[in-house]
Amino acid sequence: CIVRENDVKDLIGKPFVDGGRGPDGFDCWGLCLEVFRRCGVELPDYKLCCHDSEGFAAQFRTTSQALGKRCGEGEIPVPAVVAIRFNHRLVNHVGVYIGGKKFLHTRENTGVVIENTDSPYWKHRIEGYYIPC
Repeated sequence: CIVRENDVKDLIGKPFVDGGRGPDGFDCWGLCLEVFRRCGVELPDYKLCCHDSEGFAAQFRTTSQALGKRCGEGEIPVPAVVAIRFNHRLVNHVGVYIGGKKFLHTRENTGVVIENTDSPYWKHRIEGYYIPC
């Protein structure tokens, strides 16, 4: 399954909802679940608490093990889970890589948006890209 920007445009602007699994709102993991579901891939569902960095990091370690493969920079498939660090120690946010150096994600202050992986803000916060085995 290839996910393009056009395939997720109906998600843009949906509000952030803590624990949200759609259709009216998503948290960051719920958004990943939805995009992969559209590709016929069922990811494990975890409550990744967006307000607790330590808890999120512990859950993400489990999640990334379930996802399996971490991709190198030149081989990122679409879609892939984008793991993001805000505090330089812990992965505490995720999004979905949709190709063309763009990723889809949601946060409390933005709702669902598409951003550029090469932007100065995101480039140094991305820990890696993961795909299900």
